[in-house]
This record gives sequence, structure tokens and C-alpha cells, in this order.
Amino acid sequence: MYAYIQGKLTFKCPTYVVIEAAGIGYHINISLNTYAALQDKEECKLFAWLHVKEDAHTLYGFFEEGEKRLFLHLISVSGIGPNTGRMILSSITPAEIQTAIVQGDVPLIQRIKGIGPKSAQRMILELQDKLKKEGPDTLISMPLHTTAKEEALSALVMLGFTKNVAEKAIDLAIKSGNETLSVEQLIKIALKSL
Repeated sequence: MYAYIQGKLTFKCPTYVVIEAAGIGYHINISLNTYAALQDKEECKLFAWLHVKEDAHTLYGFFEEGEKRLFLHLISVSGIGPNTGRMILSSITPAEIQTAIVQGDVPLIQRIKGIGPKSAQRMILELQDKLKKEGPDTLISMPLHTTAKEEALSALVMLGFTKNVAEKAIDLAIKSGNETLSVEQLIKIALKSL
């Protein structure tokens, strides 16, 4: 629902901040990683995620888009909720989390409060598959697309197609096109062959 919230930082502590934007004060839960990045800022922009439950709507904020992406990957793992995801991001840096997942470092992940051996193994198993499907840097870095082909491929992968299948469909679309195709045209043609 919210991509980001930008405004005046009116209150800050290690677990949450209050950002005033357009006369509204937003209470946003943060990780220690984000808290460290906000040290001397009066104005800030936090990438936000809204968690909706029966009894509460809770905002979580992240200093970088990559940290938010990693958080969303973490909470997609069975047994890891938003508070545990925030605890993980507060315990070690996003880059260290990604390295631990890639290398299958269960002992490092287990040292995080609230993560037992089964949760650590489940997190590695589920997220390693995503890394293999999408590439090693997708958890914390935003993809930088330079060509229409790369943007179309990314869009098809986000729609749920495997990278290999999507790439073959895009290559067929490029071969069938007489002129230079836009991203939208590539996706439409590729979807017809999938």
C-alpha cells in the first residue's frame, strides 16, 4: 500500500520513529540497521511496508529499498513474522544475512534471538531456492535494467515464470519482431508463447 514515507523526523528511538508528512505523524517500526543510518537526519525517506492484522495496522520502515526487499523475503518464510524479520535485520546487516543464506551458514543465523535450528534451516532452504532462480544479489539489491530485454525478463520473472523459460520466450519475441520492440511489446509477445 505504501511505497515510502518522506518527511520530518520528529521522534527517533532504536525500535521506531515518528515521521511527520503532510501534517500526519506516522509511527514506523524500524530495525537497528535503519536506526544507525538515521543518526543525524532531520528529514528522511523510509521505504514502508504495512502489516494488517485483525487488531492492528503496523508500519515497518527501511532506510534502503534493499533492506525492505530482504525483509519481505524473510517474512515469506514459514514461521518468520514481521517482528522476527525486524529482529533478524537488527542483529546482523542485510549483506551478512544474504551471505549466510547463500553459504548455508546455519550457526550464524541461529545466533539471532528467536531463530532456532529448524527456522534457520527452513530460511536457508526457502531463500536459497529464490536466489538460484533470480540470481545471487536479488535479496538486497535492486535490479538495474539497461535494455528492454532485461526489463521484460525481470517483469516475467516477477509474474512467476522461471528465468530460463522467460528468457527463451523473450528471445523468440525478439527474433519474430521486425523492428525494435518496446518493453511492453516484448512482454505481450512473450506471454503469448508461454
